[in-house]
Amino acid sequence: MFAKPKMSPTPSVPSAKSGGLGLAGLREILDKTLVFAKKPFVAPIAAFSAFAMILVVFLNLSSDPDAASPSVRINLAKQKSAAAAPTSGDNSAGMQGFTLDSLGMFQDASADGFNLSSDGTADPATGTAMITLPGSADDAALPKASQKVAASPLPQAPISGLVQTSDIGPLPVIAPGGQTPASAYARPFKGDGRPMVALVVGGLGINPVTTREAIESLPPQITLSFVPYTTGLQGWIDLARASGHEVMIEIPMQPSNYPDNDPGPQTLMANSRTEDVISHLNWALSRATGYFAVSNYQGGAFFKDKAGLSTVLDNLKSRGIAFIDDGQARGSKGAWGRASADRIVDNQINATAIMSQLSGLEVSAKSHGTALGTGFAYPVTLAVALKWTQGLDAKGLQLAPASALAH
Repeated sequence: MFAKPKMSPTPSVPSAKSGGLGLAGLREILDKTLVFAKKPFVAPIAAFSAFAMILVVFLNLSSDPDAASPSVRINLAKQKSAAAAPTSGDNSAGMQGFTLDSLGMFQDASADGFNLSSDGTADPATGTAMITLPGSADDAALPKASQKVAASPLPQAPISGLVQTSDIGPLPVIAPGGQTPASAYARPFKGDGRPMVALVVGGLGINPVTTREAIESLPPQITLSFVPYTTGLQGWIDLARASGHEVMIEIPMQPSNYPDNDPGPQTLMANSRTEDVISHLNWALSRATGYFAVSNYQGGAFFKDKAGLSTVLDNLKSRGIAFIDDGQARGSKGAWGRASADRIVDNQINATAIMSQLSGLEVSAKSHGTALGTGFAYPVTLAVALKWTQGLDAKGLQLAPASALAH
């Protein structure tokens, strides 16, 4: 007749013998765990393991000196092709620069047409970079750069007769008529009798955002110094000169704490063979044209090598290039022109300390007639420098390019 309807089987509780864990099985495991935990060696091992885990976490956090510093995230437009250097005189192409806001930091951090260097500062997949902005709460008094500095262009480089073609790139030379790159590429300047102060801002080229802001917002009398490893270095130098800035190239030199602090593969090393020193120097000199001088990057150990330093200065003199250092080579003679900074203005990276150092330059200038400072392109340094330059006339001081202080 009709088939008997199928009934759902009654679920059964799995037992330990059937492969599952019943209440008895759980109780048995718990009892064994408690017995194991009571053994004398278990508690010390567990405590040590917990301590080790806490120590690892602490070291990972404390090893980053910038972990507590303010930062800004920059979204960089992805490129279909490699990033191009800015075109000389074209201030509208490329990246939109930051502006210096009331905190001395940078806003509007968008970049069109640029990638940061491939040293880990940018994420090529997302086009996002994180830049640490050192500073402090006292940055609130810093000015806003609402307008770009009016350009007073310098002649486009290279100038005929001042460049020698080589296998590694263009090298500076003294022209047959005696004109030197040190004079031809320096910003023209005439003193008016007032004490003169000069400022060099270095470390430019690696970060395109701060580089463009320094070029376009700082007064043209401020000298700009570029890193030779910069991609598209000639384009940045052309842009700086189009805005009226004289420029220098930084020569990586062995620091005292090398190799923990390594300035790169082309570093001038202390106690090297003369031909190696010249080779590394020529590499840096051949990266671009249009600079009137070179400066040092690091160099605590190299400056102690008198023979190596003499080789550098003699070669710079033969090529008509000046040498302006951060104060570590004070007293050394050579190159076509020489100057040493009286102080580094941003050894302490906060607005109060930087302004104090700049005020010290004012005192030195009034006492000796001239004073030269150097600083790095930190956002807070750019902001404080801008505010400082705006008050120099009222203090009876004249802002001069660094070349005006070279002898």
